[in-house]
Amino acid sequence: MKRNLGFCMLVCCTILWGASVAHADDKVDFTREVRPILSRYCFKCHGPDESTRKAKLRFDVREKAVEKVIVPGQPDDSELVARVFAEKASKRMPPASTKMELTEKQKQILKRWIAEGAEYQPHWAFVPPKQAPLPACKQKDWPRNSIDHFILARLEASGLRPSPLADLYTLLRRASLDLVGLPPTLEEVDAVLAEVGPMENPTYETKFQAAYEKFVDRLLASKQYGERWARRWLDLARYADTNGYEKDRQRIIWPYRDWVIQALNADMPFDQFTIEQIAGDMLPKPTPDQIVATGFHRNTMINEEGGIDPLEFRYYAVVDRANTTGTVWLGLTLGCAQCHTHKYDPVPQREYYQLLAFLNNADEPDYEIPNADIAKRRAGIETRIADLEAKIADKFPGGVEAQNKSLAEWDENESAKAVTWRVLRPAAMKTNMAFLQMLDDGSILASGDQTKSDTYELTFKDKLRGVTALRLEVLPDENLPARGPGRAYYEGPKGDFFLSELSATMGGQKVSFSGGSHSHANGGFGAGKVGAQYCFDGQAGTGWSTTDQPGKPHSAVFNFAAPVDLDDGMALTMIFERHYSCGLGRFRISATTDVKKAAATGHGAELESILAKAAQDRSEKEKQKVLRRFLHVTPALAEPRKEIEKLRASLPAYQTTMVMKERPKHNPRSTHIHHRGEFLEPRDQVQAGVLSILQPFPKDAPRDRLGLARWLVSPDNPLTARVTVNRQWQAFFGRGLVRTTEDFGLQGEFPTHPELLDWLAVEFVKQGWSIKKLHKLIVMSATYQQAARATPEHLEKDAENKLLARGPRVRLEAEMIRDSLLRSSGLLSAKQGGPSVFPPQPSSVTTEGVYGAIQWKPSAGEDRYRRGLYTFLKRSIPYAMFATFDGVTGEVCQARREVSNTPLQALTMLNDVVVMEAAQTLGKKTAEASGSVEERMRLLFRQVLTRPPTQPELTALVDFQRRQRERLQSGALNAKQIAGGDDANAVERAAWTLVARSLFNLDEMVTK
Repeated sequence: MKRNLGFCMLVCCTILWGASVAHADDKVDFTREVRPILSRYCFKCHGPDESTRKAKLRFDVREKAVEKVIVPGQPDDSELVARVFAEKASKRMPPASTKMELTEKQKQILKRWIAEGAEYQPHWAFVPPKQAPLPACKQKDWPRNSIDHFILARLEASGLRPSPLADLYTLLRRASLDLVGLPPTLEEVDAVLAEVGPMENPTYETKFQAAYEKFVDRLLASKQYGERWARRWLDLARYADTNGYEKDRQRIIWPYRDWVIQALNADMPFDQFTIEQIAGDMLPKPTPDQIVATGFHRNTMINEEGGIDPLEFRYYAVVDRANTTGTVWLGLTLGCAQCHTHKYDPVPQREYYQLLAFLNNADEPDYEIPNADIAKRRAGIETRIADLEAKIADKFPGGVEAQNKSLAEWDENESAKAVTWRVLRPAAMKTNMAFLQMLDDGSILASGDQTKSDTYELTFKDKLRGVTALRLEVLPDENLPARGPGRAYYEGPKGDFFLSELSATMGGQKVSFSGGSHSHANGGFGAGKVGAQYCFDGQAGTGWSTTDQPGKPHSAVFNFAAPVDLDDGMALTMIFERHYSCGLGRFRISATTDVKKAAATGHGAELESILAKAAQDRSEKEKQKVLRRFLHVTPALAEPRKEIEKLRASLPAYQTTMVMKERPKHNPRSTHIHHRGEFLEPRDQVQAGVLSILQPFPKDAPRDRLGLARWLVSPDNPLTARVTVNRQWQAFFGRGLVRTTEDFGLQGEFPTHPELLDWLAVEFVKQGWSIKKLHKLIVMSATYQQAARATPEHLEKDAENKLLARGPRVRLEAEMIRDSLLRSSGLLSAKQGGPSVFPPQPSSVTTEGVYGAIQWKPSAGEDRYRRGLYTFLKRSIPYAMFATFDGVTGEVCQARREVSNTPLQALTMLNDVVVMEAAQTLGKKTAEASGSVEERMRLLFRQVLTRPPTQPELTALVDFQRRQRERLQSGALNAKQIAGGDDANAVERAAWTLVARSLFNLDEMVTK
């Protein structure tokens, strides 16, 4: 083969996979040894992405590689070998410009692989998992369940022995922190100790395991279980209490957080857990909970900056949903394919957008959650309102005679102004974006997407002559934000609209308006004049709106300069333009031929039609409607109506939350491939489809979000169960069986225990996708129950504990550190659910030097001490303590948190308000407790660290407490400030407070 082939192998920027030890038969393993080299060094320029492929050469497909650079069985004739071993830098691959070279070992692996036939194997993660038989082990008395067979077999093959069983205190604390996110109480620990008895008892270990299992079962049944595991899921769901971006305003989506807690506590099967979050609204007769669950994909950020295009950021939100779906359920870095075919994984750009299409056909409404208690309270108030309204006539000053006289005068006056209107039904409707639908009552409902400058063009062909005015009714509707009448949903007031221009043409000629009137007008904010008369002044900044009265009907009347005939048709154009999308949601157009000048009365279409009739022509029912309207507006009853209005204002609102709602079939949203991922570069249209590397989409399944959700959790999907159990494993051991929990693709790490991962994945499905059963299996294993102490042999052979010859020793997550402080001190509130809270922190954190500032007012009462899960999360400025300990921002899906160690963490544990309050509370309790200093010290130590202190620890702490008390007594330290109060016992309380704070700062406190 010629050796002058012009191709280059550029190196990518990910972590190098070292080649593993060859198998016993000394044959090169393609999956473990060869593909990682090709993926790292070759695929970027010679992989799936044809747009950047060099020399038309592919290494990810065997047939293509064999065509040009590989001769199976003949390494000396293979161009690949020649280039890899080339002495001249100009010939050597990878090129010198990449500043990375293959090691000699890697070169030899490639050469041996070619010599052995250059066989390719499918990527392990794309092959359906199978349960291998449990491997045989020499130490037969060690395994407690199936997990241990896989772990022990690997340890024995590596010349390592497992660690001894962890002591009871350590294990109880570890399991409690892992399963409920809190350290155990002393009562819980002492109860287990009483069951187990002394270690000298020959049945100790049997009793140990029985008592430990009961303890685990209690934790799994605890309501705190759902809170602990919800926090981990919310990392994936990119949950936050604000919208993100520049303004980062508050949003209401905490009901979704509460749904996650409840679902996890109920051990909802993970397949159903998945389906309800992706497509709960599409299930047959969905329950309110199933609709709330769709908040998962509403957690995306919303950009409310004045200069942005909302459609662009809606597109980026859908991109985020596709990428998050790829991370959470497939463990793939799908986001790489937004701009081009994936450089490393077999994910073409077209297939990325086909997958995105499943998620691109949803609207994003706010949902009012039905609540029986609120409904009952509303019904009671509405009954009282109805009773008062029925009796309000009795309160008319002067009695019936005065009322009848006033009614007659009012009727005469209003009837004189009333005109007869005829509803116009457009023959054609056209918009730049929205979808307009004619309803039975002649009104028009707008839906679909919208822009900051929406245009509605209506064409009328009614046989109507001498039209003197048009009436525009703006109407509320359940399908609109805040019930409308407008469609504003972000930045501006929800349900707002702004009609900036109205024009009418006949035969291509503009028809002039002479005036306009409205029943109500309010523009909310902005300098432009507001009113119906400004809708035809040619100024985009002026117009008509009813901003401050969402959910209420209003009308505007536009008078023609001269009567017009509609016989030849009339085109009416409405432009809705502002710095946010503000189109009309529901409206109705009517015309009048009355010669008197029409004006907006505010009475509503039905009542105005009654008033236009002669009094003698009205039915008794119509007369009653006139009377009710009169009683509602007459100044004579202003005082009695105040009570009614006060009651009406007291009607309790239903809780809202952000959800997904599939668009109607008659108005689907199209999906296109976007060149280089740019919103402004849509190219070919695509239909919903799945990745070809995985199982095919069922032929009879609907190609919508529900179909996608079911495809994701199909037992045939090789990734979902693997990715899920790996993520659970990582939570317990600090490291997944696949370290790259977010990447099971070709650039991800190979599993440390592939057979165990597959066994767990299959078992997970067999056990009904039960997360609780999986968690119990893990914590009941001998692997999990090992002591965490590392021996010199461990550090030499397995410093990172990949082989699990010892128990996990992992720094606690940010929220768990704070929760542990509160639990240890007794301050922790057990209150669950509800709106997020504001624990104490300096107000400057959220006000100084930030654009989207908020006043951080600490919550009162027990809300001050709620679990970290409930802390208000502002994306641009997260709660400072959590940010210090590597907490999330909620901006993106985070499959695993990084763990850092910084001086700021130590300063936080010394000075944070929460730490000090917890220390002061413990200090006060200890100072007031009975017993000797040693006895109280033992109790304090156990409250913080669960276990009793050793004698040297106890001696050191007693001495520390004595020295601090002396310093406090001498005035070297401020007892009042440290103790948090001034009384006769301040010195003693302060001394114990300092001891508690010192214990809080031990590594053992923040580590499980």
